[in-house]
Amino acid sequence: QVQLVESGGGLVQFGGSLRLSCSFSGFMFSLYRMSWYRQAPGKERELVAGIGVTVGSTNYADSVQGRFTISRDNSVATITLQMNSLKPKDTAVYYCNARHMYNANNHWGKGTLVTVSS
Repeated sequence: QVQLVESGGGLVQFGGSLRLSCSFSGFMFSLYRMSWYRQAPGKERELVAGIGVTVGSTNYADSVQGRFTISRDNSVATITLQMNSLKPKDTAVYYCNARHMYNANNHWGKGTLVTVSS
């Protein structure tokens, strides 16, 4: 049973930085594509950043390109999202997602709230 636990959310001022982490428990972390999604109040959940099983295989939403960096450490089954130059529109609940590369397994964390004040 895969479990994902996010941490690192909080309140930050405009232009500040936060680092989110997602801890994966379960089997074969290295076979999961990992992603961060976010959902702002009244809006649909959207993809923020993803990282594949291959080193260097990352993708970002246009809105965060150049400001956010996703990384993974297979040795400790963790992903991180470094968020710089934060803006109020980045305010949302951020969710960690794990999608198995070869079957239908898809898992979500409970989310961590990021609030950016203007």
